[in-house]
Amino acid sequence: MNFLPEFGKMLLILGIVVAALGLFLMLGPKIPLLGKLPGDFVIRRDNFTLYFPLTTSILLSIVLTLIFFICRK
Repeated sequence: MNFLPEFGKMLLILGIVVAALGLFLMLGPKIPLLGKLPGDFVIRRDNFTLYFPLTTSILLSIVLTLIFFICRK
């Protein structure tokens, strides 16, 4: 029965992460430059489209790293 408080904390954190992801998916298209930064590649062929948001991924990684670093302290 000693694992229940840790399990509860993990479920709470997981719920917050899922809620934040849902909010990001709802508001993501309204952010003006998201996915249209220099370095985001779009390759279009006859019946094939490849979208690789390299710069957006790097920027998102830096922001999330800073958020997790600040929350850890």
